[in-house]
Amino acid sequence: MGRFSSFKIPHPGFPTDLQPQTCLLLTQATGKSLIHDPLYENRFSHLHELRKIGADIEITDPHRAMIFCKTNLLGTKVDGTDIRSTVTLILAGLIAKGKTIVFGAEQVDRGYEKIEEKLKSLGAKIELVIA
Repeated sequence: MGRFSSFKIPHPGFPTDLQPQTCLLLTQATGKSLIHDPLYENRFSHLHELRKIGADIEITDPHRAMIFCKTNLLGTKVDGTDIRSTVTLILAGLIAKGKTIVFGAEQVDRGYEKIEEKLKSLGAKIELVIA
């Protein structure tokens, strides 16, 4: 991944549905980034899970979070709570060193049909296991 820095896009110029994936992207940016989601309160469940993988994130209030510096993510077990957060955790697992297990991944098929096959076609080492 090439170098990039934080950026500022005022509301409504950025789709809130991309907030979880953007948070993941910003864990790989230089500098610190502020995420402000003015539409939804407490929409940061994915950030708690990204911290388990090693992201340096501070939730400052129900609408804002700070993401600090570029972090090396390390595989671990994480829980996806909804489609957007679960896809974000799957992508985080692709970035992380080591094995990442994402619980709740079966729900992703509702919005991202056969994502594991698409990611495999791009060279990802991924397996969907339904328990």
